[in-house]
Amino acid sequence: MPDATATAQHASAMWMRGGTSKGLFFEGRDVPSAIADRNAFLLRVMGSPDARQIDGVGGGHPLTSKVAIVSPSALEGVDVDYEFLQVGVEQAVVSGAQTCGNILAGVAPFAVERGLVQPQGDQTTVSIHLVNTGDIARATFMTPDQQVTYEGTFGLEGVPGTGNPIELEVSPREAPLFVTGKVSEAINAITVSLVNNGMPVAIVSARELGISGQETVEQLESMPELLGLIEELRIEAGVRMGLGDVTSLTVPKMLVVSPPSQGADVAVRALIPHRVHRSIGVLMAAGLAASARVEGSVAAVAAGGRIGSDDRAITIEHPSGVLAVDASAWKDERGEWRANSRSVRTARKLFDGVVYA
Repeated sequence: MPDATATAQHASAMWMRGGTSKGLFFEGRDVPSAIADRNAFLLRVMGSPDARQIDGVGGGHPLTSKVAIVSPSALEGVDVDYEFLQVGVEQAVVSGAQTCGNILAGVAPFAVERGLVQPQGDQTTVSIHLVNTGDIARATFMTPDQQVTYEGTFGLEGVPGTGNPIELEVSPREAPLFVTGKVSEAINAITVSLVNNGMPVAIVSARELGISGQETVEQLESMPELLGLIEELRIEAGVRMGLGDVTSLTVPKMLVVSPPSQGADVAVRALIPHRVHRSIGVLMAAGLAASARVEGSVAAVAAGGRIGSDDRAITIEHPSGVLAVDASAWKDERGEWRANSRSVRTARKLFDGVVYA
């Protein structure tokens, strides 16, 4: 195949499930280098803008309209760069305003499959620079006989069957966990926690929104007044988090929390931001879990004091089941809360070949 050019009509790509999302994975050298040309190419490939994405490979939902661009990293001690792009479904928008922890799960096996990283025996660890946020992640997974396998016995809620567990650890961030320095604050008389542990999220209590927090995805998406209220909170949260006017952005995400009903620590309904997630993204969960360790946060209040600062994983109920997140939060020498997180996902290669624009 010829190298990608500014007028690329096709490119080598791998379609993968990462966690509870799906996306196209490219090597950086295989997509146009000019951003405008690259974005036009990705919109055509995905079939956007169109609600069904019928003329592309996208699945008609934000969770299945994602792109990962993976390249060798120039950073010392880091294997690859991972740039995440969210491709709009009904809008001709390609956004790099956020990263994606679910798609992150596919980066390490993709890098090994493409020869960007060599397997290290029966277990391989890949260090990954998250281009969108500047964070560094480490992904560790089994490579028996130095081969990538997607088979395994780990079951991930929201995904049928089992797979090879991929342990994801995001290093402690330079920035504070609570973006404004406040554990909780009020927006329009509603208490929120504005958190970033790899993903900007605004956490709000279901009770303060007048719902139980146990509603189904379909029920929530049929409540336009509630969704409008949540969007008002999100826009103001974006301003306070230094993101500017977020009307056309996909961050911050909105996490609506409530006491659990299935024996976990806390329940959540995540908005991404204009559709309700059928589970929860890895980095959204990382922010929720870390903040739940801090007394007085919206998440800690919803958890009813069940979590505290011990080392056990925090369990989060979502519409598809329960996710365990091993997250820590601590105060630094300046008295600011810092955090990191560890979680386990699976990934699977769905096809590998050439995608056409």
